Amino acid sequence: MKSVLKFLPAAALAVGLFISAAPAIAQQGTPPKSSPAAIAAAKEILTLKNASAMYANAVPGMVEKTKVALIQQNLNYQKDLNEVAPIVAQQLAGREKEITEGMAQVYASEFTEQELKDLVTFYKSPLGQKLITAEPKAIGLSMAFMNSWAQNFTETVMGAFRAEMRKRGKDI
Repeated sequence: MKSVLKFLPAAALAVGLFISAAPAIAQQGTPPKSSPAAIAAAKEILTLKNASAMYANAVPGMVEKTKVALIQQNLNYQKDLNEVAPIVAQQLAGREKEITEGMAQVYASEFTEQELKDLVTFYKSPLGQKLITAEPKAIGLSMAFMNSWAQNFTETVMGAFRAEMRKRGKDI
């Protein structure tokens, strides 16, 4: 259970990002038909970047989230819903592969076949491997820095508001 919940935010983010891109893709019309080689290269990039780790538990996570919501709406069915959840999870197991397929289509529509092949070459290089390894930590540290900066900057903004309001004779 804890492992499902641990990956649920990442899965939700990945699915959310994918779903949020769908309207933009739809507005652009049907993406050009990508070649099988472009799709294959896009899938290889996703594999090299271990993208599936973001949504590996998407199905059980969504089943659990749905079960909890249903229990909140149907308290009398809690026992049944708890018994049905593993059945639903088993029926839908493997559907997260649809995310990989969709993401590969998106990559193949955004990059040329040659660009995708060049990216595969890059990600297989020592620098590409280092990027794959170091990027999550760099992103995490960047997010921590941005949060710290925002907290400090909020105090600066609040101070500026207070100063301007004092000029108007109003203390906040």
